[in-house]
Amino acid sequence: MLILSSFVASRFGMTLPLSLKASLVFEQSYGGIEGDSASLAELAALLSALAGVPVRQSIAVTGSINQFGIVQPVGGINEKIEGFFDLCAARGLTGEQGVLIPHANVCHLMLREDVVVAVRDGRFRIWAVTDVDEALERLTGLPAGTPDANGRMEPEDSVNGRVAGGLKKLAQLRREFNASLAGRRSDKRNIS
Repeated sequence: MLILSSFVASRFGMTLPLSLKASLVFEQSYGGIEGDSASLAELAALLSALAGVPVRQSIAVTGSINQFGIVQPVGGINEKIEGFFDLCAARGLTGEQGVLIPHANVCHLMLREDVVVAVRDGRFRIWAVTDVDEALERLTGLPAGTPDANGRMEPEDSVNGRVAGGLKKLAQLRREFNASLAGRRSDKRNIS
């Protein structure tokens, strides 16, 4: 959560006050699979909630991120892809299913022949990304958006623009709540 908090603060905290406390829980095993492999998925889930933008459920996500949103490699990449492929194949491959992986893991791919054939035939996909913005675009179908010279996210209807809008709403709600609390305290003092 500290990495996710640092990312949100560095990307959105320069232009508006952050009124956000969030927590996510992914049960993780530190056996044969890295424990931080879900941090890209966690950040995508958090940003999706703030933006009010759904993510595609036909895409599995694996990848570690740093506080700057750079996607880092993970262990067990072949097993993760093949595991999701097996699930999709059992349910029926549609061509929309796939796995989003760190670009740095592409050189580690040694997939089973049935997975390779499905990818070659367009029945299953593997997307390699280098940063969270690439992942957001793939998962939402919207542009990620970029900050302008003043640090405001553009365009407003991009994922990052919508996240900034969601954070502004939270800040406004907090101000309104604090003002109403202050008003109630003042009323109680005036009554006594």
